[in-house]
Amino acid sequence: MQRRNLLLGAILVASTALAGMPALAAGDPFKIGLILPMTGPFASTGRQIEAAARLYMAQNGDEVAGRKVELIVKDDASVADTTKRLAQELIVRDKVGVIAGFGLTPLAMATAPLATRAKVPAVVMAAATSSITEQSPYVVRTSYTTPQVTSKIAEWAAGQGMKKVVTVVSDYGPGLDAEKTFVAVFGAAGGEVTETLRVPLQNPDFSPFLQKVADEKPDAIFAFVPSGVGAQFMKQFVERGLDKTGVKLLADGGITDDDILNGMGDPALAAITGFHYSAAHDSELNRKFVADFASANDGMRPNFMAVGGYDGMHAIYAALEKTGGDSSGDALIAAIKGLAWESPRGPISIDPETRDIVQNVYLRRVERQGDQLWNIEFETFEAVKDPGKTGS
Repeated sequence: MQRRNLLLGAILVASTALAGMPALAAGDPFKIGLILPMTGPFASTGRQIEAAARLYMAQNGDEVAGRKVELIVKDDASVADTTKRLAQELIVRDKVGVIAGFGLTPLAMATAPLATRAKVPAVVMAAATSSITEQSPYVVRTSYTTPQVTSKIAEWAAGQGMKKVVTVVSDYGPGLDAEKTFVAVFGAAGGEVTETLRVPLQNPDFSPFLQKVADEKPDAIFAFVPSGVGAQFMKQFVERGLDKTGVKLLADGGITDDDILNGMGDPALAAITGFHYSAAHDSELNRKFVADFASANDGMRPNFMAVGGYDGMHAIYAALEKTGGDSSGDALIAAIKGLAWESPRGPISIDPETRDIVQNVYLRRVERQGDQLWNIEFETFEAVKDPGKTGS
């Protein structure tokens, strides 16, 4: 009982401290707390986002509106309780002006109440579940949402005359978002989803699910899996011979993640994906981004996580510039709403109503160019909002 009372007392003290956080003076350093999975199964997410954030600072300097900008990186190892603790420490002890990063949905969800109480903006650079921005008026997203991309894949599939599709998704927030969106949009366009298969997130074996697809003989399969297991999915898709049966493979672009694409080999050539970013995006800005990123990181290719981090830093810098250095949460959030700029992924903006990103969605094929594999865009859906938001 005594231990319980001490714990409750500590939580009360921390909550009081969060609620009473003063805005820092205009001349003080402006600190950004970047909370990322730097170790564990999703360490590549942290590596990509941190590298992109540091590249943005190297290109644009470490001073905005007279404020010195400092980046504090913390490793949450993809554990939500750790994310919450680190966010609290960054806000109370380090007095950061923004918390950012959030590699997975549960990690972003864990910090939303803290952002609300402390009135500190939380910039989501990775997590993709639609409802995250609805958890706090201080949450803004620069990555993407699963329904945003999936809705356009479903539209495209129906437009290609596909009638029967089986969905295979990982059984967690973004996967369930993807399943729900594909079923609704494809069905509204006259198609039929004959099976909805959900694969355990931990230690997934796709073989039995892909056998069910083979037995069903649909026109196509729609898949959503975390980018880290995309190679395993593609390998098992080809091992089952599904690439030779005429069953089209449609997927969220995380399955052919640029960070691991070259290591996937020929199985990746079977995929048609929809996504908001490709390292092969045809623009001068993106070519410079890819070259500078590789130069600064031993040849590493940036992926969608990197561009989410890069644009997250742009949003923070632009908001602080717009406020003239005022780092109060309300001022920063007001400044971020409606921001629009040219990103390495193409034109993007922040919806002032939902604080979510508006961006192009591209259909892509994997192609081999020389000894490299690339996601080559062949069709564009412009200025797509998140259809998962009410009224958007």
